Amino acid sequence: MGRAAAPAIFAVTSKTGAAARPIATQGRSYRVPGQPGMIITRARLYDTGEPNRDLMMAKDTDTEGAPRRHGGRYIYEELRKQILTLKLKPGVQLDEVSLAAQFGLSRSPVRDALARLITEGLVVILPNRTTLVTPFEIEEFPNYISALDLIQRAVTRLAATQHRDEDLAAIRKADAAYLKAVTSGDFQAMSERNKAFHMAIAQAGRNPYFINYYERLLGEGQRLLHLHFDHVVSSASAHRLGRDHDEIIEAIAARDADAAEAAAHEHTMLFQRRFLDYMQQNLTARMSIA
Repeated sequence: MGRAAAPAIFAVTSKTGAAARPIATQGRSYRVPGQPGMIITRARLYDTGEPNRDLMMAKDTDTEGAPRRHGGRYIYEELRKQILTLKLKPGVQLDEVSLAAQFGLSRSPVRDALARLITEGLVVILPNRTTLVTPFEIEEFPNYISALDLIQRAVTRLAATQHRDEDLAAIRKADAAYLKAVTSGDFQAMSERNKAFHMAIAQAGRNPYFINYYERLLGEGQRLLHLHFDHVVSSASAHRLGRDHDEIIEAIAARDADAAEAAAHEHTMLFQRRFLDYMQQNLTARMSIA
């Protein structure tokens, strides 16, 4: 059976305060650091559809026949799930009034849910007060990777030196849950369990500043991780996906800080390589190559 087509969520856009709209390329290009053969035009993850259109379609599909639930927490969880799984694409407009009508609630719990998503970096309000699912600038990917690499090395190194027996047990338990999600092939579960595994490591390091910043970085990267899992599961390297954490766990258990930091760095670089491979196979098919 052939591989399903990748989500069409990449396109060239303007970089203005207005809602995302397609424009012609201006010949600007972006060279991926460490990937000399890969040059892509300036791009964004975005969607130009009607406000909340993707949410309405998803609700019709996912909640048909299900008991109706209410409250700001449910709105938050539903929107977050659909953002992370790309049912609500980057750049799609979220209209507060329409959302309230769709969920059968007042605007207050919708506003609370959106505010929480804003703090997680998944939703953004433009200067003109338009609310969007946060777009992702492809040219910012190296900056994201640099920040992730630095903090991931730090929290993993700390976990190796500061963890207690119960922390190591929590890390192993989180990895077991991740492996179970990999077996199921549920990309959302894989993304959530992967984040939980890395947060268990951060908790073991016992530095609240690192923990908070790391959680924000992991949350912002979950949409990319969803695409990454889709690509890896469909590729020849799928058999290795469930063993990505082994070296990190072994180094933490041995209290080998240098090995833990090295393993964390390689883990970040592996994610970068896989995601860039996805981009080469899917993004460049939709864009001009300089």
